[in-house]
Amino acid sequence: MIATTLAEIAAATEGRVVGDEALVVDGPAVVDSRRVVPGCLFVAVPGEHVDGHEFAAAALDGGAVATLATRSVPGPHVLVDDPIAALGRLARWRLATMRESGAPAVVAITGSQGKTSVKDLVAHVLAGQAPTVAPEGSFNNELGVPLTILRTDAATRFLVLEMGARGLGHIAALCRIAPPDVGVVLNVGAAHAGEFGGLDRTAQAKGEIVEALGPDGVAVVNADDPRVAAMRTRTAARVVTFGRAGDVRLVGEVQLTDEGTPRFEARIGDLTLDVTVPQIGEHQAMNALAALAVATSLGIDPTAAVAALAQARAGSPMRMERHVRADGVVVLNDAYNANPESTAAALRALVAVSRGRSIAVLGEMLELGAESRRAHEQVGALAAELGVDHVVAVGDGAAPIADGAGTIGEVAADVETAIAMVSARLEPDTVVLVKASRGVRLERVAEALLRD
Repeated sequence: MIATTLAEIAAATEGRVVGDEALVVDGPAVVDSRRVVPGCLFVAVPGEHVDGHEFAAAALDGGAVATLATRSVPGPHVLVDDPIAALGRLARWRLATMRESGAPAVVAITGSQGKTSVKDLVAHVLAGQAPTVAPEGSFNNELGVPLTILRTDAATRFLVLEMGARGLGHIAALCRIAPPDVGVVLNVGAAHAGEFGGLDRTAQAKGEIVEALGPDGVAVVNADDPRVAAMRTRTAARVVTFGRAGDVRLVGEVQLTDEGTPRFEARIGDLTLDVTVPQIGEHQAMNALAALAVATSLGIDPTAAVAALAQARAGSPMRMERHVRADGVVVLNDAYNANPESTAAALRALVAVSRGRSIAVLGEMLELGAESRRAHEQVGALAAELGVDHVVAVGDGAAPIADGAGTIGEVAADVETAIAMVSARLEPDTVVLVKASRGVRLERVAEALLRD
């Protein structure tokens, strides 16, 4: 963060300084005392199980300059009514102050799936052009977006943000903190459908990102998704489409290498480009098209963007991470999150890279509402249809996956049971996919298999 006095922080957050108003914060904002770095601002967030105020002293010992808090804590601090809302106000003020000089350009990305993958691809391409800041992992909510903004400094030229939502108005609120120059909508799918109340309401929420664009902005939308393509009527910005029929479009079929990474042709105007992305799954081709659309909308030479994509390894953990054991067993750790669409893509990737036995270890896909059972059964049926050799559904919530999979499916009551079931079926050249919603923490299966 650009050097900021406590007096300036108090003014931006509508708070009150306790201590020396002239103290300068020149590091990022952090909410975890274990991630404190010298010069940072520690934000004491009260949680259901842990209250950040109890760690203020440890944060100061670690090098924090001051604390943003709702009650008195050791050392200098700024008192506010709500630390999360105050953090958002601070980030909004800091970004607005920086942009008075014209930088950074803000790219905001949303969609039901693929946000983090596309964010990583876009950040990789832009970082090759100028200093770029992007979220760590999936920092995409009212905490993650401000924390990312407050990692910028005077040299930052591109700020890439991922914006998630669990209801109407959430993305609009994030866009008030960080008004985008480029707003990207990838897709509208079943993720969080139970919370939104259906796909149309999901589309309404996701489209808030293009509504936040001004007439000088750019809306990058998926031409292949009818609900997303329709969003072009909801913005005054210039619209750039991607997909099989987009301004940045896929030509022909996607070819997969032996490692499961895509190769394809993309056409931008009269220019045809050979594109490779060293990440697993055919779906990465569409993610790369979205990244190309963003890059070209910002004036970046398409050939330079394609060259950067060819070096774009996965930037966030537990997203189709490929690990090979000494005995030849391959573990695909895609356990960060799951919904019906992303799980279908992962299953197709599993089959594409398998040369021997294929095993899918699948946990519950959360927040699907009334469609949950049917969606889980359909995932199991798809696994059987694709030719997956064996499916292990972990936990009662995932049991309908095994029902849909038929004879190739079985249910493991818990993670330990799943590990035992899979281990008993392993042989050289087996490929194991591990995928579930984040709350299931199914990465424990991948970790155990890799330890073995």
